[in-house]
Amino acid sequence: MPSLIRFLVLIGVIAGTVWIGMFALVSYVEPEQREMSTPIPANRLNK
Repeated sequence: MPSLIRFLVLIGVIAGTVWIGMFALVSYVEPEQREMSTPIPANRLNK
């Protein structure tokens, strides 16, 4: 039984670390917005 509790605590710590990392990324990282343009060949426009 102690190994099960140790395993569950380890999984909880790993899950908590991942959750805190995702929360930090969402809170502190702002994606830069920029305009995108994709050239389309003329032969695809005039069919």
